[in-house]
Amino acid sequence: MGISRVCSDSTNPSCSSCSSAVTTSIAKMETVNGTHEFKINGYALSKGMGSGKYIASDTFMVGGYLWAIYFYPDGKSPEDNATYVSLFIALASEGTDVRALFELKLEDQSGRGRHKVHSHFGRTLESGPYTLKYRGSMWGYKRFYKRTSLEQSDYLKDDCLLIRCVVGVVKTHTEGPKLYRIPLPPSDMGHQFGQLLETKRGTDVNFEVDGEVFAAHKLVLAARSPVFRAQLFGPMKDKSTQCIMVEDIEAPVFKALLHFIYWDDLPDMQELAGLNSKGASTLMAQHLLAAADRYGLERLKLLCEATLSEDIAINNVATTLALAEQHHCSHLKSVCLKFVASRENLRAVMQTEGFDYLKLSCPSVISELLEFVARISEHSVSVVGYGNDPMLDCGDMNGRRVKPRIF
Repeated sequence: MGISRVCSDSTNPSCSSCSSAVTTSIAKMETVNGTHEFKINGYALSKGMGSGKYIASDTFMVGGYLWAIYFYPDGKSPEDNATYVSLFIALASEGTDVRALFELKLEDQSGRGRHKVHSHFGRTLESGPYTLKYRGSMWGYKRFYKRTSLEQSDYLKDDCLLIRCVVGVVKTHTEGPKLYRIPLPPSDMGHQFGQLLETKRGTDVNFEVDGEVFAAHKLVLAARSPVFRAQLFGPMKDKSTQCIMVEDIEAPVFKALLHFIYWDDLPDMQELAGLNSKGASTLMAQHLLAAADRYGLERLKLLCEATLSEDIAINNVATTLALAEQHHCSHLKSVCLKFVASRENLRAVMQTEGFDYLKLSCPSVISELLEFVARISEHSVSVVGYGNDPMLDCGDMNGRRVKPRIF
């Protein structure tokens, strides 16, 4: 027999017997802004129109409403006797209680930026945004500027006035919890293209690499590689695409290249190399980086850089550094230089065969390495000179803590 419990204390939200759900919503208030520039040519001809007579701009849309600028050369009110010019912005479409912020600016045409500005923007409004009740409602100034002063100012140039108006219509919307959410699967485009490669369905080009033939699709290769695009569709394209010979690249490396082109990720390096060792996968990544550079596959090149930077060791850093220099891999080169230049690694690296190859193939890198070592030595001396300040504690290029010392 089951027992159910009903809590009678509905005023206690922390009651452990009650089950309650908390929901949230957010009301967001923001302005939809728009700017209109109104130019009046032949200002002198507008004088004498009479009070209450205006020159109107074309209508413009902001926040779903039409607006217009009204300029009164002889003022809006008869009692001012044409002493002032009036300037207003008006709601020109149907609307009720439209709340908005406004800015009216008379442009200084001397280039000194001394504009005549009345604005709601950028300041606190005690009564909030202005509300226009209906079509034809206006906001502005009957005494915007004294007419005699205007005619002697830099606002009037070549009998032309330039008025700029900004309207910010207040919009409110409430965001609640999304009650219905359809789960979206991750993209499987790479898998679908990969299946094309594996099944060889619709292939129209073959490559012979080190005695092994690989079938592929021209359009896929051209879409992914600018080099393949030129080779297969450019003016200097190969005359025969039945079987294109590829030299200076090993078959497993070309297979890995095709894998990336179709799948957009790196294959299992050890599986391709046929050896279950870290050294084999590093060597494969080095060759694949060179192939990526050859075929203009920048993303593959960066992926190889990242893989090699994680596998740097005493026995491979020199050859990896030479590779980075030859194929313009700045990120990988920087990581290698930091590793070699550390006091703990430098002597051991110099005794490897790879370092001899580095000296012969990239002598300029040796100069950069010496500069790196010199900078580290100078840093170490400066650290010791300041004693045991914990803010100046240092580490080696592998991130390990080391005791500061003078070299």
